[in-house]
Amino acid sequence: MNYQEAAIYLQEGENNDKFFTHPRNPKALAAYLFAHNHLFYMMELLTGLLLMVLSLCEAPAVPSLRLDVYVHATLELLALCMVAFELCMKLRWLGFHTFIRHKRTMVKTCVLVLQFVEAIVVLVRQTSHLRVTRALRPIFLVDCRYCGAVRRNLRQIFQSLPPFIDILLLLLFFMVIFAIFGFCLFSPNPSDPYFSTLENSIVSLFVLLTTANFPDVMMPAYSRNRWSCVFFIVYLSIELYFIMNLLLAVVFDTFNGVEKMKFKSLLLHKRSAIDHAFQLLVSRQRPLGVSLKQFDGLMRFYRPRMSARDRFLTYKALNTSGAPMLSLEDFYKFYEVIGLKWKARRSGEHWFDDLPHTTFLIFKGINLLVKSKVFQYTMYVVVAVNGVWNMVETYMLNSGFSSSRIVPWSYIIFLTIYGVEVLLKITGLGPVAYFSSGWNLFDFSVTACAFLGLIALPFDMEPFYFIVVLRPLQLLRLFKIKQRYRNVLDTMFELFPRMASLGLTLIIFYYSFAIVGMEFFADVVYPNCCNTSTVSDSYRQVNVTVGNKTVLEEGYYYLNNFNNILSSFVTLFELTVVNNWYITMEGVTSMTTHWSRLYFMTFYIVTMVVMTIIVAFILDAFVFRMNYSRKNREPVGDPEDENGIVFEAEVSRDEALATLELYKQNCPGLSSLNSIQGVLQAMDRCGHTSLVYLGRRSRTKSDLSMKMYEEEIQEWYAEYSRENLPQLELDNPASDPPASPEPQLNSQTGPHSLN
Repeated sequence: MNYQEAAIYLQEGENNDKFFTHPRNPKALAAYLFAHNHLFYMMELLTGLLLMVLSLCEAPAVPSLRLDVYVHATLELLALCMVAFELCMKLRWLGFHTFIRHKRTMVKTCVLVLQFVEAIVVLVRQTSHLRVTRALRPIFLVDCRYCGAVRRNLRQIFQSLPPFIDILLLLLFFMVIFAIFGFCLFSPNPSDPYFSTLENSIVSLFVLLTTANFPDVMMPAYSRNRWSCVFFIVYLSIELYFIMNLLLAVVFDTFNGVEKMKFKSLLLHKRSAIDHAFQLLVSRQRPLGVSLKQFDGLMRFYRPRMSARDRFLTYKALNTSGAPMLSLEDFYKFYEVIGLKWKARRSGEHWFDDLPHTTFLIFKGINLLVKSKVFQYTMYVVVAVNGVWNMVETYMLNSGFSSSRIVPWSYIIFLTIYGVEVLLKITGLGPVAYFSSGWNLFDFSVTACAFLGLIALPFDMEPFYFIVVLRPLQLLRLFKIKQRYRNVLDTMFELFPRMASLGLTLIIFYYSFAIVGMEFFADVVYPNCCNTSTVSDSYRQVNVTVGNKTVLEEGYYYLNNFNNILSSFVTLFELTVVNNWYITMEGVTSMTTHWSRLYFMTFYIVTMVVMTIIVAFILDAFVFRMNYSRKNREPVGDPEDENGIVFEAEVSRDEALATLELYKQNCPGLSSLNSIQGVLQAMDRCGHTSLVYLGRRSRTKSDLSMKMYEEEIQEWYAEYSRENLPQLELDNPASDPPASPEPQLNSQTGPHSLN
């Protein structure tokens, strides 16, 4: 039985790997398995990180981390050898023809050869030279398995580039036209340095687009003729308020289309992977279904660490029809149920149902109390009053009174109320139910931190005093009251993983630009430089005598430099914010050449692309969430209800015994038998002939998209079936294993909730 190959197809569907990279022979399979384990992934990640971290030690290095040329060049060669080994394993797995067709791998190979040659030259010469190619090192990090989200972000950025470039060219066209007009209108004014030449006109209007030099750029002309303000008003109205917003609209529209097509592509890719796996699992005797034995064999390769009980329950969750075998339609739900965490459902409604009657009544009363609207809104009022009181206390600090050694009485009162609330909820709901809610985890964390702050206050424990500042976070609970706020907060929490990958994408761009900046502009700016520039005052250090006192007046912009990788990152972040960024640009330009402006302008355009994508992503996520809520009419309900995706599977004693016999015949390992025997032992303890298990997992955007595009998905599936299924049946003839008896499963199985 081709269990392993079917598992590989399913992994390729999950990872969005193209099927032309599927291993075709035993040697390729061995290399594939070696290259698809977490140790190999970790080696890729650490190698990429090591190559990037070396920039801290290479000239121009961070002073405290400087290493000899021999040391960092040797480390670089060692890391590059590891990359070469990774590529050799991919070559063995993919084969030469597939290897050269894989664009990302070929780019990585070319960069590897280039880096190898440069590292050897550095090692031989024992000195570093101009190495702009170090800016390509992030390629090694981006190609690792754990950075798949970054690759998707980069792919999305490149897919959004064509419409972005179209609008950008329109923007630059108007900028050049206005630069020519500005030069003709304002160059006769000798006191106007912004339009003295055509180059200065273009640069000034480019900076004006970011509003960093406004209204300074207008004032010389405005002092001569008040009507000159019309030129700047018209320019900003067209460029900043129309074309820049049009740019965001176009990128958002493109991004929205790309997101939808990406979802469609991934959905159909997973369906194709399931089709391939199903064709490998079915036999000629059973061409229409997959038995429990076959499914279990598949899962032992796909999820080796999954227990036998969870494999059986996953099979039950798929088998919604209760038939002896899984049909293809059942198998299509494979990716929906594979991530479920299974737990037996309690026989009673509450955790305290089995306690003595008097104790039960006490806990039941607490349960009703903490679930009541009166209790919830009372706590909202307490949080609001606490927020107002915090503002009053903060205002009172302006009088100079310090509370670092005195515990405010209000702190103790409100903290006691929050502590009692936590204890009541844990008691009434039970620890498991309480900590399964994200909002409850948030409340517990803030309250626990507040207790630490209470300990820090009287003892003046400076390292922990910052925890006191966390108290206002309780105010976030007020936003649970209104549905719109909950949508905003839910969107924010759902965006965190993707925002982290977008942040890493931005850091990679920073790294590449930082390397280029270090190579060309290291040690260029310093105190009292740039004396020929219009921004020389920002770099000047002079001693000024005021009365009997001499004061050093210091322009701090010399700190915005490219002397090492850390300083470069800070400088690039300041350029991203764009406030007074032209001072850094003009300072470097005055000490080098006018062509240096291209570096800063290119960086601004690139960051504008990335930041526009980030804004478009946030807009798309929020609009998607709002449209989903309107379309599906989600009930308001309890704002703390977070069921996620829940599947229910009922297991009878006869099923458990039949499954136990099957495992004794096919996989008599002790761990497999123990997990199934645990089901029978749980039934014996409860005195029931069946048990209900609940499988839970968090809800993802993919789940929301499945409901949002429900009608279109059926059209996609129909189109896919017409194009692909006949070919699949020809390419994957059914295998022919011997038949074996399987336990009969009842139909008490199915999705319990898809909210």
